[in-house]
Amino acid sequence: MTHGPTIASPAALQCRICGQQYPVEPLTICEECFGPLEPSYDLQSVDGEVFRKRAEHGPQTLWRYESLLPGGPGIERVDLGAGFTPLRRADNLAASLGLRTLWIKDDSVNPSNSFKDRVVTVAVTMARAFGFRAVSCASTGNLANATAAHAAKAGLDCYVFVPDDLERAKILATEAYGAKVVAVKGTYDDVNRLCGEVADALPWAFVNVNMRPYYAEGSKSLGFEVAEQLGWRLPDHVVVPIASGALLTKIHRAFSELIAIGAVEERPYRVSGAQPEGCRPVAQAFQDGVEDVAPVRPETIARSLAIGAPADGYFAVKVARETGGHIEWCGEDEIVRGVQLLASTEGGFTETAGGVTIANLRRMVEQGIIGRDEETVAFITGNGYKTVEALEGYLEPTFHVAPDLDEFLAALNGSAA
Repeated sequence: MTHGPTIASPAALQCRICGQQYPVEPLTICEECFGPLEPSYDLQSVDGEVFRKRAEHGPQTLWRYESLLPGGPGIERVDLGAGFTPLRRADNLAASLGLRTLWIKDDSVNPSNSFKDRVVTVAVTMARAFGFRAVSCASTGNLANATAAHAAKAGLDCYVFVPDDLERAKILATEAYGAKVVAVKGTYDDVNRLCGEVADALPWAFVNVNMRPYYAEGSKSLGFEVAEQLGWRLPDHVVVPIASGALLTKIHRAFSELIAIGAVEERPYRVSGAQPEGCRPVAQAFQDGVEDVAPVRPETIARSLAIGAPADGYFAVKVARETGGHIEWCGEDEIVRGVQLLASTEGGFTETAGGVTIANLRRMVEQGIIGRDEETVAFITGNGYKTVEALEGYLEPTFHVAPDLDEFLAALNGSAA
């Protein structure tokens, strides 16, 4: 690692537990209480009206919100065009669920087809500013793709660590970008433990280890975008998939920062989370009424959510409770039905994590947790073509016929009878 340019944003790193501040460096843990660090901004110096105007005239990427992201003016960005993805009104899905107003925030159209491009553009930008010459990550797949893509753009060496039973499509895509893929026997949590040790031993920038405070900030841009795309106002309710829990907490932080600088009107909003039954440590803690999130061994087709020891689980539970939200889980069959429901109503093909979001959205509506008149935003974080393998055994062709018109017409008429 070599000395890089002067970094003006954020102002400091601050402990999320005790508030102790630290310089803007590759740091992650507070020396006082061992709590996690996150960027701290001088919000009093950011004018909400100016922030909005700069965003509206800025690039069609998440960097339009530069003043509240790490790597401010003067830092060369590693930018593939992540962010400012569509917020689609989902009237068909809303009608099927019994909701009046539903929006789908579609992050499947990012450069490597998941929301992970948001966090990686920030992390790799900061890594290069700090002088790192190699980047790495622990990944359940989407982060591997995004890290490899941004490393290629930046001309940096890239090493990604993944569970050895990861979906083949995600491994092949990562290799296509030129990254070196290290398959680790075990779960994502085993992979993450190894990466923590490697980060201490080698001068690499691990985007979700020693770059984690900056990396996680990229998720805030989803909250900023939703507010801007709604005309600079906040929705009533958001439903967010939970893996580490950072995405949920950062969307809440984005809304809070917009209120603090006067960019949006302060109003109540609720933040809810979604997990699969086979990896539900955060949902279990929430529903049990406890603060501590007990680790589990993941077993789910929603591989991108398969984090058994979520780093931000405690904070996700805290946000859901403070905002009056909820954290729900759904079964494996429901995940597939969630994928089908979004595709068949709105024409959006989501990966299994999105199936978890839609399935739990449906559950919360049916349970009366989400009210019919609440304006709700559901976050879809990845493209369905990444996880087609997970649908095998669940979905089959409707008709099996010979290449003969008469046989097809007979089958068609039989299905209509």
